[in-house]
Amino acid sequence: MDALEMSLLLDYYGGMLTEKQRDCFDMRYNQDLSLGEIGEALGVSRQAVCDNLARTEALLRRMEANIGCVKRDRLTRRAVQEILDIASVLEASSDPAVPAQARRIAAAAQLLKE
Repeated sequence: MDALEMSLLLDYYGGMLTEKQRDCFDMRYNQDLSLGEIGEALGVSRQAVCDNLARTEALLRRMEANIGCVKRDRLTRRAVQEILDIASVLEASSDPAVPAQARRIAAAAQLLKE
């Protein structure tokens, strides 16, 4: 998984990690610090940082496999975009009632998007 994926996992499941896991993970994936820099900041060895990150990554992957928040969020975003695209097409309808309904659909989809 790439850094963006890891950051998303941290956003969703970070509250279930220990403070040390969260801090280490944040420094690596959000602040882009090296293992040495993280070790220095936390007062531990590079190897300890590497081990912590490996365990935390595995834990976050298991959480995602079991709970699926990131996957569900991506599916929801795609569905909302599809709804907005369809509403946009409907707004061009010559039937006077359709554009108003399309705007209501688009407004509801925007609420989901936020």
